[in-house]
Amino acid sequence: MKRKGISVAGLLLFLTIAGYSQVKNGAFRLLLNTLLQHTAPETTVAEIVRDSSKIVFLDAREPREFTISHLHGAIPAGYQTFTLKDLPELDKSRRIVVYCSVGYRSEKIAEKLIVAGFTNVSNLYGGIFEWVNQGLPVYNEHGPTQQVHAYDRTWGVWLERGEKIYD
Repeated sequence: MKRKGISVAGLLLFLTIAGYSQVKNGAFRLLLNTLLQHTAPETTVAEIVRDSSKIVFLDAREPREFTISHLHGAIPAGYQTFTLKDLPELDKSRRIVVYCSVGYRSEKIAEKLIVAGFTNVSNLYGGIFEWVNQGLPVYNEHGPTQQVHAYDRTWGVWLERGEKIYD
């Protein structure tokens, strides 16, 4: 009986640690687990911070969102009007991380890239919101900024840090 209790405790600790590394806010994590279809490989903020200089970041948000702030060096890909021909020529084996506000739109763009033959694509789980929530920097044309496009007030509740912009 005692051994079973230790195993359950160990499993709960593992699940807590695994979930913590993905998205720190439990309610946000629960939302993402139901919102996303998990049809593209996912990566966490912690996983990409280690070697972000080797990654091509594609921003699947709309141009206005990108202008307010984005990950350093990100390429605007858009969502509503996304086409591969609008992207710069990319090596199909290069590591590409697609992100948006929370991960929904970027999941759809990642799917399209995979269908097009890209072999090392992943969706940033929790999107730019989780990036900022974990205290990482975002940029605009002038350099680092605290501003983040929060999409709308409903989705903006998941952005816990930074200055929320809604226009």
